[in-house]
Amino acid sequence: MCGLAGFVGRGSLAELANMTQAIAHRGPDAEGLWSDEARAVFLGHRRLSILDLSGGAQPMWSADGQTGIVFNGEIYNHTELRRELQAAGRHFQTDHSDTEVLLHAYREWGDAFVSRLNGMWAFVLYDLPRGRLFASRDRFGKKPFYYFFRNQSFAFASELSALRFHPDAPSGLNSLAVAKYFAYGLIPAPHSLIKDIWKLPAGHNLEFLIASHELRTWKYWDFCLEPNHSNTSPALLAEELRHLLREAVKRRLVADVPLGVFLSGGVDSSAVAAFATELRGRGNLQTFSIGFHEPSFDESAYARRAAEFLGSEHHLETLTLDKTVELLPGLAAQLDEPQGDSSILPTWLLGGFTRKRVTVALGGDGGDELFAGYDPIRALHSAQWYQRLMPRGLHPAIRWAVAKAPVSHRNLSLDFKIKRFLRGVSYPPSQWLPNWMGALEGRDLAGEFSLEEIYSEAIEAWNVNPGGDLVDRATQYFVRLYLQDGILPKVDRASMLHGLEARSPFLDIDLVNFVRRLPSKWKYHRGQTKYLLKLALEPVLPADIIYRKKKGFGSPIGAWFQSGKLPFDSPRLVPGPQLESRQKAHGANRSDERQFLWNAWMLEAWDRSHLHWA
Repeated sequence: MCGLAGFVGRGSLAELANMTQAIAHRGPDAEGLWSDEARAVFLGHRRLSILDLSGGAQPMWSADGQTGIVFNGEIYNHTELRRELQAAGRHFQTDHSDTEVLLHAYREWGDAFVSRLNGMWAFVLYDLPRGRLFASRDRFGKKPFYYFFRNQSFAFASELSALRFHPDAPSGLNSLAVAKYFAYGLIPAPHSLIKDIWKLPAGHNLEFLIASHELRTWKYWDFCLEPNHSNTSPALLAEELRHLLREAVKRRLVADVPLGVFLSGGVDSSAVAAFATELRGRGNLQTFSIGFHEPSFDESAYARRAAEFLGSEHHLETLTLDKTVELLPGLAAQLDEPQGDSSILPTWLLGGFTRKRVTVALGGDGGDELFAGYDPIRALHSAQWYQRLMPRGLHPAIRWAVAKAPVSHRNLSLDFKIKRFLRGVSYPPSQWLPNWMGALEGRDLAGEFSLEEIYSEAIEAWNVNPGGDLVDRATQYFVRLYLQDGILPKVDRASMLHGLEARSPFLDIDLVNFVRRLPSKWKYHRGQTKYLLKLALEPVLPADIIYRKKKGFGSPIGAWFQSGKLPFDSPRLVPGPQLESRQKAHGANRSDERQFLWNAWMLEAWDRSHLHWA
């Protein structure tokens, strides 16, 4: 796991060194700088050594010096690919570096080789004979890739913080990205918070031709549901799912450094820990969790229960949430873009705690999105019936009456869910999910941009399969938008700020292709979320872990804003009147504005640390 940076055009080795230094936390073990002065090509790399510790230095070059690479990620099927390439006559210089596999795969199979990869990646290949840079990002965008093309300079990096050191770096806020941030709580690719700096979307490739300065991107993969409605029994499907998840965990246990598992006690992380224990042996696995003194936000009892059952060497750090809030300004200053998900704080704390003992951690990310595990799934059919049966003219009156109910700042409180449900069903079905989950609803976003433009990603995800049922449509949204542009960037930033590599077995491509073919009834079945996954895990985990109520990983942001623990210091980007009115309403318990205030606070905290850009 590493960080990469580079450019073609104006600039120097000193500026490249500044770019790589800005992402040193992503690769604290080594730095590599290289330049082709004649063509003005510069490649930089920071290394976090995981595989082939002595032989994986980057930039890495083919034996003939004609192809180079800077690479961030892990290729889990690199051993199989290496054997196939050796059989084709390719000779390797390293013992077991997955980076060198990419070099030979490109030379052997061309751009299409990325479709053979099982893993997570962002890389740039420099093809000297063809005078091109070829870049790619993994299917789910687990590894970040930012770039710009401006003033005849093309520059790229793992983080925005590196690009700002290039002399042609753009500046100024992307106002559409800000609107989307408040609509979703995330900034979807290809947008970034900075105007004219882009994210390469998940499942995309990029080519830059050095002589002609031509730049193009194209999609090589997309998550699309293709349900197979054959009469295969759930027992057989569960057996296949168990096998695929076990194999996915097995691939991700390969490392030349200490490795552990994030364990919340939920079904996804417990499943990963269970298969890791089976593969490594009882007593040979380290698990990690964060606990809080505040009961409604604490999951540590579930994590302890899972660890005791599995016999793992469990590490728990219990914190006071009111104390951890003091760390937020420092965290916000380190983030490339503001995070609308308040669980960034406990995730970051967990990453730091875990890194004290291991360099790699497996987690359960992707399980909820792939198997319909989120609470809004339960609301879909109710929303459909509500819109059919309740006259539209009555919607405002019902919302007004329910808004008078007392406000609770507990984690996922009932009043919060009811009010969010009514907010969402005031909009077309393609906009239900962002209006249920976003910081602001559609009517508060209208202005410079139309709602169709702001919600374009949600609308596209909802309509990608017009014949799909509600659960399938919601799954497309959660995977293509919420997972790719929300959950994965959050986990990547929170872990890599500590130089910790996070791996996600649920995103193994073999497992994903199996899930893509599952009918929605095996994901959400008679009110049970993650139905088939839970059925598959019954021989592996106890029922009280599999079927416990979902809690979530959050922070008491509502109470923090009400008590003044998160003050706004001379806000610059959020309109003053809107901020003031919502602060007053929240402080007086007239309405729950926790998500808007969090998004606004994170944006302002980011701005204070990045004034030279905004």
